[in-house]
Amino acid sequence: MGVGEMVFVYENVKEGTRNIRTSERVTLIVDNTRFVVDPSIFTAQPNTMLGRMFGSGREHNFTRPNEKGEYEVAEGISSTVFRAILDYYKTGIIRCPDGISIPELREACDYLCISFDYSTIKCRDLSALMHELSNDGARRQFEFYLEEMVLPLMVASAQSGERECHIVVLTDDDVVDWDEEYPPQMGEEYSQIIYSTKLYRFFKYIENRDVAKSVLKERGLKKIRLGIEGYPTYKEKVKKRPGGRPEVIYNYVQRPFIRMSWEKEEGKSRHVDFQCVKSKSITNLAAAAADIPQDQLVVMHPTPQVDELDILPIHPPPGNSDPDPDAPSPAV
Repeated sequence: MGVGEMVFVYENVKEGTRNIRTSERVTLIVDNTRFVVDPSIFTAQPNTMLGRMFGSGREHNFTRPNEKGEYEVAEGISSTVFRAILDYYKTGIIRCPDGISIPELREACDYLCISFDYSTIKCRDLSALMHELSNDGARRQFEFYLEEMVLPLMVASAQSGERECHIVVLTDDDVVDWDEEYPPQMGEEYSQIIYSTKLYRFFKYIENRDVAKSVLKERGLKKIRLGIEGYPTYKEKVKKRPGGRPEVIYNYVQRPFIRMSWEKEEGKSRHVDFQCVKSKSITNLAAAAADIPQDQLVVMHPTPQVDELDILPIHPPPGNSDPDPDAPSPAV
């Protein structure tokens, strides 16, 4: 026949035995393999992709065969995986075949709109199966935490004009008691705090942090960082350094943090455009801007990139000894 083996699945066993000659059969081509199937096994599961294709899809002429009357479906799915998935339509159970990874089976189930959970998937590699189920649970759980705990702090930052936030997750029992005279000197005063032992436990797993990062990316946030860092809780002691300067020692605890941004023009926030005049005889930009018409000013690109505006002193460029025509004559 030119295409691989033929696999026959005649009927929906839930409806009992049927006369093979009277039941309808369709031919599916998956990974160069023909599967001859009774389409009623698909329409019995109308929420799956194949159920829609051979139910309402055929009724409205959306599902069409090729010139040989065969249906090419499930592109990218191997015939081995598809054969296992056909068992779902007969028994409600998918047994992961030997040599097929759980992520590959999961991708096929997602594509075909088949529920991937412990009641439908059976496999020997329980670790891989639990990992997939944990990822699903972590996504649902973090979406809840995001709406209930994280988003209110993001809104508070946005309402104060900020375009990013740094959130530290402490446990319910953590106590922060900073000395007003000697506060921590690492910028922690700009951090926001969530007191939640549940969220702290959630973030202690690196896989959960990866899931949370993917959720935040999908929600349009940028410059996302999730990890564990030290956070000062209370002052332990103050030591005097040489010269009499005090050195404050704080107790630090390792806690999860989230850092993210929603700044739209982050690439421009660190750029400054300088207007320069065409004439080389004027080195004072302020005087040039006052005396030269605007149409003689040109913007030179590329503009310098700086971290802070106040670290850019304005000095005349070296090597230009032309006198300023507007400057007073030096005293002799």
